Amino acid sequence: MDKLLVHGPCKLNGTVKISRAKNAYLPILAAVLLSDKKIHLKNIPDLQDIKTMIKLLEMLGVTVTRAGNITTFDASTLNSHEATYDLVKTMRASIFVLGPLLARLGKAKVSLPGGCAIGTRPIDIHLTNLEKMGCEIHLTGGYVEASVSKLKATHLPLSFPSVGATENLMMAAVFVEGTTVIDNAALEPEIDDLANFINAMGGKVTGIGTRKLEVTGVKELSDVRIEDVNPSHLEFVIELLKEMGGKISVGDNFIHVEKSVLKSCHVDTAPFPGFPTDAQAQMIALCTQVKGSSVITEHIFENRFMHVPELVRLGANIVLKGKSAIIEGEQKLNGAPIMCTDLRASAALIIAALCATGTTEIQRIYHLDRGYEKLVDKLATLGAKVERVK
Repeated sequence: MDKLLVHGPCKLNGTVKISRAKNAYLPILAAVLLSDKKIHLKNIPDLQDIKTMIKLLEMLGVTVTRAGNITTFDASTLNSHEATYDLVKTMRASIFVLGPLLARLGKAKVSLPGGCAIGTRPIDIHLTNLEKMGCEIHLTGGYVEASVSKLKATHLPLSFPSVGATENLMMAAVFVEGTTVIDNAALEPEIDDLANFINAMGGKVTGIGTRKLEVTGVKELSDVRIEDVNPSHLEFVIELLKEMGGKISVGDNFIHVEKSVLKSCHVDTAPFPGFPTDAQAQMIALCTQVKGSSVITEHIFENRFMHVPELVRLGANIVLKGKSAIIEGEQKLNGAPIMCTDLRASAALIIAALCATGTTEIQRIYHLDRGYEKLVDKLATLGAKVERVK
């Protein structure tokens, strides 16, 4: 066992950077179980409890990969609902997998937790409130065995503002139809971090920072967060997408897009701040998938519909009339060999290819390289299966 030797006295001087908080990261790591999409976390602290939680996730079937300071978690490979004693005995935070396993699989078997000897810290508050949500729970052989056919939304007044119970119940409620209310919720900063993480994945937690948390269930966690952007530069595009039914929220430097059912649009390109001609091709590709017929009219450049024949090769139904493109929505696209004709067209073809069944071979991607940096890597980060070949 290592020991420290401290040589004093000494004066401290200079600048130090603080590492990420263990208590914030542990429930967030458990929450990756909620999603079947790849989750990318930056700068995970190099701590023993963190390593143990990652081992626990891997034991449950989660695929974990590391590249630099980014760790990627893929819980689509989740294949177990049992957190065994061998790992759990060293860390109390392992109980955090109880809520997300019940939410995702409807069952969980978790060893009673170990960890620091600072009192009994019973998990009764976790279990009694999970029972209120419809769970059947048994304590057998040192394990919590929980199962439920369908979790139900209800009012959960906590007898004590337990941090762990607040976090577990919040995760358990993510997919529950209706709104689950957690009263007397804990106020520690890690509660806010977990709630914001759930919302970043597409969940709906409100009341963040208060004693009353409300979790409105969603059917699945499916969304995209685009960072390091100025949403005001795309205000017209964002408002148009909202009018089409898009669930979009913005911040100072991000755009958050949730899974939505879109309807058709009629739009004309115009100088800024109107609808940009540089988004026209991408919008045409999108409109092949929405409900109804859309009309997009190009007023800025002549001959900027060169991408249309390539989209038609994929199965799109688009008719050109003068400056306008008439696009039939809800088209089933199929992979085919196509080629880029210009920079923005290349982005439109990739959008269409992501919607198509089968493999689409896109040639002349040197157009893409003129204006889109590391697009293949960015799409792969979001779960797309795109590869660049010679």
